[in-house]
Amino acid sequence: MLEPSNNNQLPTIPGKRYFTIGEVSELCAVKPHVLRYWEQEFPSLNPVKRRGNRRYYQREDVVLIRQIRSLLYEHGFTIGGAKQRLEGETSKKESTPYNQLVAQTISELEDVLESLSRK
Repeated sequence: MLEPSNNNQLPTIPGKRYFTIGEVSELCAVKPHVLRYWEQEFPSLNPVKRRGNRRYYQREDVVLIRQIRSLLYEHGFTIGGAKQRLEGETSKKESTPYNQLVAQTISELEDVLESLSRK
């Protein structure tokens, strides 16, 4: 998933594995209550929930939120229209075992790179 070009004014996404709702709110210029609402409306937006029902978003979630934000705020889509647009994009990218393996490998390599950069 590529970030829409009109999100250039938003901060760069740090190379972390997980982000809190407050961090995502700042990275995407969207209030936390809007993020929680979007979780109900967009099934593909599903952050990991841990202790005390705290949400932890992954990088893919942040990129997806920026796409949703762009569709709704910059392009004037309705929630339903944005859902259809995103579903159309995900159906184009078949979730084959090979694609899942590539995504998992990329994620693991990003984790290795992050741990190496800390040293």
